[in-house]
Amino acid sequence: MPSAARATSPATLPPAGLDGLDPSWSRLVTVPAGGAERVERTWHLLDNAASLEALGAEPVGTVLCVHGNPTWSYLWRRLVAQATEAAASGRPAWRVVAVDQLDMGFSERTGVERGLPQRVADLAALTAELGLEGPVVTLGHDWGGVVSMGWAVDHPGQLAAVTMLNTAIHQPADEPIPAPLRLTLARGVLGRATVATTGFIDVTLGLAHPRLTDTVRAGYRAPYLSAARRGGVGGFVADIPVDQQHPSRAELDRIAASLRDLAVPSLMLWGPRDPIFGDRYLDDLADRLPHADVHRFEGAGHMIAEDVDYAAAVLTWLGDRFPEGPGRTSSSGDGRASSTGGGAAATTAGLPGTASTTAEEAPGTAQDRPLWSYLDSLADSPEAALIEMVPHGAARGSGPRRVSWRLLSRRVREIALGLRKHGVRPGDRVSLLVQPGADLTAVLYACVRIGAVVVVADAGLGVRGLTRAVRGAWPDHVIGQLPGLTAARALGWPGHVVSTQRLSPVLARSLGVETSLPEIAALGRRAHDAMAEPPEPPVAEAPAAILFTSGSTGPAKGVVYRHGQLTALRDALADRYGVGPGTGLVAGFAPFALLGPALGATSVTPDMDVTSPRTLTARAVAAAAEAVDATVVFLSPAALTNVVATADELDDAGRRALAGVSTFLSAGAPVSATLLAAAGDLMPGAVPHTPYGMTEGLLMTDVTLDEVREAASDPSANGVCVGRPAPTVQVRVAPLDEAGRASDAFSDAVGVTGEIVVSAPHLKHGYDRLWLTDRASVRGVGDTTGVGGAAAGTDASSAGSSGRWHRTGDVGHVDEQGRLWVEGRLPHVVTTASGPLTPVAAEQAVESLAGVARAAVVGVGPAGTQQVVVVCEGSPAVRRPGLAAADLAADVRAAVLDAVGHRVAAVLVVPELPTDVRHNSKIDRARLSAWATAVLSGGRMRRP
Repeated sequence: MPSAARATSPATLPPAGLDGLDPSWSRLVTVPAGGAERVERTWHLLDNAASLEALGAEPVGTVLCVHGNPTWSYLWRRLVAQATEAAASGRPAWRVVAVDQLDMGFSERTGVERGLPQRVADLAALTAELGLEGPVVTLGHDWGGVVSMGWAVDHPGQLAAVTMLNTAIHQPADEPIPAPLRLTLARGVLGRATVATTGFIDVTLGLAHPRLTDTVRAGYRAPYLSAARRGGVGGFVADIPVDQQHPSRAELDRIAASLRDLAVPSLMLWGPRDPIFGDRYLDDLADRLPHADVHRFEGAGHMIAEDVDYAAAVLTWLGDRFPEGPGRTSSSGDGRASSTGGGAAATTAGLPGTASTTAEEAPGTAQDRPLWSYLDSLADSPEAALIEMVPHGAARGSGPRRVSWRLLSRRVREIALGLRKHGVRPGDRVSLLVQPGADLTAVLYACVRIGAVVVVADAGLGVRGLTRAVRGAWPDHVIGQLPGLTAARALGWPGHVVSTQRLSPVLARSLGVETSLPEIAALGRRAHDAMAEPPEPPVAEAPAAILFTSGSTGPAKGVVYRHGQLTALRDALADRYGVGPGTGLVAGFAPFALLGPALGATSVTPDMDVTSPRTLTARAVAAAAEAVDATVVFLSPAALTNVVATADELDDAGRRALAGVSTFLSAGAPVSATLLAAAGDLMPGAVPHTPYGMTEGLLMTDVTLDEVREAASDPSANGVCVGRPAPTVQVRVAPLDEAGRASDAFSDAVGVTGEIVVSAPHLKHGYDRLWLTDRASVRGVGDTTGVGGAAAGTDASSAGSSGRWHRTGDVGHVDEQGRLWVEGRLPHVVTTASGPLTPVAAEQAVESLAGVARAAVVGVGPAGTQQVVVVCEGSPAVRRPGLAAADLAADVRAAVLDAVGHRVAAVLVVPELPTDVRHNSKIDRARLSAWATAVLSGGRMRRP
């Protein structure tokens, strides 16, 4: 390393004029060095203590911020500012102390190597000098996260909480350190990249998304303008423990091990695009602090402090966990208990919308009838449990494959025992990259039986969506078919890999496959023959599954279900639709087929491309119905549309098979009465239903075709009637204000439009590693009650409510008859000068016009003064996008004005409206709004 790395210089204050940095926060503090060093060292730090004193605000605690490499306390300027502003507005006052580590920032250049043990001792000496007796919340980033956690484990009596941005606390001995750091550490590179030049600093600042402004870049560079000032940058990189012999390895291992004993509240805010501290390090930290709240910011990376408003997130979290300050206990209106300080346990289990668990949970509730109960009770039955219309690996035309309850039950037991032998443990995450069918069903129930958490993200998300989902969940194991495993290997998806089929040794090695499902089953057979028993069944409170949303309103989210919630879902479906033993279930939406064995029904997925529901044909549905003597059929709206369109292809046998259906369901997006009626013509003996729900809570309400027709005759109709709440469901709304925002107050008043909020025993537990999203989904929810299976105002417990609530993001209202109407999505509300406009009623009016197949109403312009634009999909389809013909435009304007009283600024036509990839039916209005804005501003008339 260049001699500049050993240069010395005194600490100084930063120059004036750095973007966002108030000079009054800066101070120099001289303290005895920590550890074996026997000299005084001077630190520069940011400290808002004087600002709080000037405000007359008594701090409730201190946030101790430690930067990494090659940043400095400038990284925390927004937190210092926002914490001070919060105190000025009367909220709890947090003192923020953001240090420049020695040899970094504007602190003293010591000329001495400072490894991890020394840096942890240095920080302890500084806090002793400052008199930080607690309560203290640590906050660290990059290598500063390690130093801050070292301080945390050494000061349990002063510690109130641990928070962190992208960092790491453990480097597995069998895994290489991140590639960018390996390159920097290469012989002959370290000194040039970190000290002699600004290369390391340049690369780090280049990791921000979006690109930093020149003034912010200048702020970060300010302490490191010469090689003599950059010695600490090289020293930090050199201190990375690359092997077990490294001088800092023992200290890193000590801190990592001690972290498991911390029971204080913890928060991890993460940028998944970080090429250095990626999701594998987050997974390790979450394993060491299982009670932690975690939020992954899609799109953010290593410089997460610049990519997102981390400061607001930290202060919000502190306000939730310590509403009256650390060391005090209070009960807030949403049932959140807060306590701590001095190592008290973090209590987050059972909180609305949190996927966290307590550090030490009480024993859970045993399940009376777990998901696999029919696999046990029908274990000797030769009757069919499921049928594969196109068995995986079989030649097309080879005929359906029938799997009996006896075979499925044995297969599930063998795989369950084999997975345990292979090392899958309760709580392990298992990603299933398997097409719907017998293999997927058997593996899923085997995992659930042994307490593993299944991660299900269907192929309809596309490669990018699947990659985000799998990497976000960071599974311990992956079980997949060849296409999924090929993608997993190419895209770097995590997990120990199991193939569903035996592969050649060469192919297995190339894909990182450890074993195959046949070998797993063989392990299980041997254990079964030896009379081995599966482990104790998971309790109701144990996590069971992470199911990913469709991604139609942003990146797909992992929805966490516990065993008790999945069994409650099974019971709700069974009770509402009479599904059970003897039912033949055709599931045109693949994930629904997985519930068949839990319901005791014989299930079948029609021959279709699961990534494109609109490929399903009437003949395929009829063939599936005939195979299981179907009584219940479930199809997505997009699939149903094509089934109706291809009805003429049915033969007499197909029509007879569909005539035996008694219950028909379509859900996932609004279903028109016309489409339901057409389906009813195909299944004349069936009662058509369209349940309302979402991945977070299936079957919230239900409505039949006759009820839809009855609702349509209501002169006050506005939106899509989705029926009355199911018996164990409660519904209420958060009214919209003039700006189209949903309030924190809730109403069960008739006709009030607002965000729909639901509660049910089968509602999700939370979102996986999305703490802020969780929080938003329960924002404002107290212990009031709403419209539901019991009378409005009835206590939630007596109505069968779970006590958990979910803000759906849909907007609508409840009418005088207790029916729920959906008027659109909250982000799609058009905020005009005359007030908010929900889109569905206007779209329905347009879609009733000749020449219009589908329509989307979007807003163009600034919020509060948006203009209404209608985008139509023509019938017949137009070849290219453009302005609507004059006569159609006039009809559209008149229809919207008559239906909702708003004037339309422009009418556009497109060959096809963009929709989500899973359902092929949820219109992407946000994308259309951006497209319409560009087109009407003079941009090229491209397809949206």
